[in-house]
Amino acid sequence: MSETSKAPASRFGGRGMNVAIAVAALATVVGLALWLVQLSGGMVQTGMRNLDSWGLYITMFMFLVGLSAGGLIISSVPRAFGMAGFGGISKVAVWTSICCTVLAIGFVVVDLGQPLRLWELFAYSNLGSPLMWDIAVLAVYLILSIVYLWATLRAEAGKVSQLALRIVSVVALVCAVLVHSVTAWIFGLQQAHELWHTALLAPWFVSSALVCGTAIVLVVVIALRKAGYLDVAQDNVVKMLKMLGAFVAVDLYFFGCDLLTSAFPQASGAEVVSMLVAGPLAPFFWAEIVLSAFAALVAFVPALRRSGLVVAASLAAIVAILCKRVQLLVGGFQIPNLDLPGPMTPYAVTGWESGMAGAYQGLVYWPTPLELGVALGVVGLGALMLLLGLKYLPLRPAEA
Repeated sequence: MSETSKAPASRFGGRGMNVAIAVAALATVVGLALWLVQLSGGMVQTGMRNLDSWGLYITMFMFLVGLSAGGLIISSVPRAFGMAGFGGISKVAVWTSICCTVLAIGFVVVDLGQPLRLWELFAYSNLGSPLMWDIAVLAVYLILSIVYLWATLRAEAGKVSQLALRIVSVVALVCAVLVHSVTAWIFGLQQAHELWHTALLAPWFVSSALVCGTAIVLVVVIALRKAGYLDVAQDNVVKMLKMLGAFVAVDLYFFGCDLLTSAFPQASGAEVVSMLVAGPLAPFFWAEIVLSAFAALVAFVPALRRSGLVVAASLAAIVAILCKRVQLLVGGFQIPNLDLPGPMTPYAVTGWESGMAGAYQGLVYWPTPLELGVALGVVGLGALMLLLGLKYLPLRPAEA
């Protein structure tokens, strides 16, 4: 056994790790400064308006909730069903999930406009609203992820039984599915938006979460194997890659079912399909299809399963799901539902000078530099958490 594998987690990483931590910390500080600018000047500084009231922040929230699923699913499914795991990556996978969940909550906070609205969420909450269901399930999901990581560490020390750990893994797995289902219901129950109002949205969200979640764990595991932090057999990497290929195929199948139903002759959703395939959102649509096909090709062709291509395929799958989230959120606002929504001013809709037709000619929403900077800061916080956890927490396999 090499000296690298014997070293405690606190000794992992040298100058490169410290530089990465410093860069992530700097990005976090810059993001916090820009968030203060947003708080002082108001949400009018963003690209969001009355007709497109959600934007980059909620897109990233949806995306990161999906990313967070991968670590928990890859770690909990083998334990929950008594199957073989993936070579000691459990604790790293769960920590990745925790970091992504914290980021998802962070994007909700910056989207609220003022931190005090967090208090109003709970003080004046409507428990019949799917929004409150999502907040509650997300909080429980984060707590369960932390408990699951703690239980795994205690089980390795012989202080938590394998039965108790299996029970926690089952509960965590159920909660992981619930958090994506409830997030989907927030959109799917809004009948005023053609693209969102479909019962297929919940399984579609879960399938997308499985794709990008598995992909992010693959990227982290291969990077840590390259750095000498983990010793993961190639067979376990291939098993995860095959899972990724299957998840991508299922996700594309759901997407195809939805498009076929909408595009069928005389169907009311034909305008939605036209918007995605040849309209303002076409670049995101075709990027998703091409990147997903590339990821599936690498997963299913044995000759292509080399580390570099596996990382490229995983990153392609992650970007594909991000493109899908952009299509979903912006597309829900792209088609007008009301002929006379009210007077238009610079504070109501972008491109208001050309009237309603001009407002919907191109994309109704694009993030401002301020939004991009704040989003970069939140992502920097997640990178900082991940790196500090790898450096100081006992995340290596116990057998090492």
